[in-house]
Amino acid sequence: MKKTFSAFLAIATVAGALASTPASAQRGVAAGVAAGLIGGAIVGGAIASSRPAYAAPAPVYVEEAPACRMVRERFWDGYSWRFRRVEVCN
Repeated sequence: MKKTFSAFLAIATVAGALASTPASAQRGVAAGVAAGLIGGAIVGGAIASSRPAYAAPAPVYVEEAPACRMVRERFWDGYSWRFRRVEVCN
């Protein structure tokens, strides 16, 4: 909203400055400059308000690893019960 308002304010300022030119100035050049500024403001506003282009990333194929997890296992070592972590895969 602020960009649009500032663009219209800039166009009005330039148009006001061109409208107050002396009578001896060539009217065709001033009209061409004003049309160019207004057209540029319209095109610039359209570009500024457009969303950036987004391209989805390319698909990536990943080999699935087996579902493994760490399990705490109780075992007898010959003297007492102890615990160890063991990897269990499905």
